[in-house]
Amino acid sequence: MKVLVDTSVWSLALRKKEYSEEDKKVIIKLTKMIRQLNLVMIGPIRQEILSGIKNKDIFEELKTKIGIFEDLAIMTQDYELAAEYFNECRNHGIQGSHVDYLICAVAVNNKLRIFTLDKDFVQYQKYIPINIEKIA
Repeated sequence: MKVLVDTSVWSLALRKKEYSEEDKKVIIKLTKMIRQLNLVMIGPIRQEILSGIKNKDIFEELKTKIGIFEDLAIMTQDYELAAEYFNECRNHGIQGSHVDYLICAVAVNNKLRIFTLDKDFVQYQKYIPINIEKIA
């Protein structure tokens, strides 16, 4: 099963300078997925990764690095399902970003696991059928 890698994982791997032991496990897992071509990218995650980089050279370098991954097309049904997920979670008192729910919808519609460090996805999982990739 392919994996949709969330911004939180990419940010850890691409921007951080020092790593804890837990961080190293995440990076090893991401590296393995990259080598096995077992991951998926979507445009909103690409945008989040690149947003906020002030230095043009660093921006271009990072854009080149993640440019090797093609974006999975996001379809109308993904946006509609994301809205359903937003409403379902909100009805249970759970707030989340539109991008998070779009990630969930794309993952469900394409039978992907989600690799994330964002604990919000554990909350979403209580009410929507996502599969979260374990670190270890």
